[in-house]
Amino acid sequence: MRAWLLEKFEGLSALRLVEIADPVAAAGEVVMEVEYAALNPADRYLAEGQYPARPPLPHILGRDGCGKIVELGPGVQNLSIGDRRAILRGDVGVYRAGTFAQKVAVPVQSLVEIPQGWNEQQGASAALVYLTAWQALTQWGELPPSIVLISGASGGVGVAGTQLARAMGHTIVGLSRNPQKQQRLTELGAAIVLDPHDPQWPAQLKQRLGDRRVDLAIDNIGGPLLPQMIETLGDHGKVSVVGRLAGPVPQFNTASLFFRRIKIGGVAVGAYTSAESRTAWSDVVATLRKIDAKPLIDRVLDFDQLPQAFERLKEGPMGKVLIRL
Repeated sequence: MRAWLLEKFEGLSALRLVEIADPVAAAGEVVMEVEYAALNPADRYLAEGQYPARPPLPHILGRDGCGKIVELGPGVQNLSIGDRRAILRGDVGVYRAGTFAQKVAVPVQSLVEIPQGWNEQQGASAALVYLTAWQALTQWGELPPSIVLISGASGGVGVAGTQLARAMGHTIVGLSRNPQKQQRLTELGAAIVLDPHDPQWPAQLKQRLGDRRVDLAIDNIGGPLLPQMIETLGDHGKVSVVGRLAGPVPQFNTASLFFRRIKIGGVAVGAYTSAESRTAWSDVVATLRKIDAKPLIDRVLDFDQLPQAFERLKEGPMGKVLIRL
């Protein structure tokens, strides 16, 4: 089969399209013929050696995908050759070979049906970003209707968080620097959308909210934006930290946490057990169904255009970037 192999932790330039042997299904696994695979920023971090996982090399990236089952391993029940399934967040693409290949071996506990009403592209693109957004929204326990601030709101986790937060009854404040994306976020349900490059955005938000303050901030960006987000929080406000696209937080003053009892927590869907992932995914699908929301697709490129697909992802599209096999 053809596969994109990562041979060194030296970035995406270390990927090579080669012919390798087909995977074989071990006990409790299936082999899936990949039809669509979605890209995520975490793939790039792993390729650059900036991710906690260090799989043996050569490695095949790709965490999301869907396709047709073509082989059943010993002990596999309730699945048949020809069934189509999507991959739920697990070790695929992290510690074991991923979906940037024509075939992939997948443990059965990492397979889910494509939700009713979704097409294959939507099913292939959703698991990682929606589970991440779900954990960011729920890791603090029961959250009554609240004001939720999302940075990088037009990115993959940002869009997922906006859709889920709206369906959960929260008031959403989105941060996006692109006017077209700001309009699209409003259409998706954001009550307020501001430009994070405007140094006055925290003051503008406080003015718009009146006596209220942000209850939960979901930070997909990091860097100097995080202290600004903390500035908008009310008493007992919380921050779910998802990403670090803007790098380290400079000169952070921890005194900003003291008197309002601010809590900061990291988001890591890899901490979910298989059972927790499946439960969370069921909750995600049921929540999205309340408002008939589905994943947004930006672009689908051919398999041999994976480098171009990563370039498109780097541009910050609003919607998922996929490759078609």
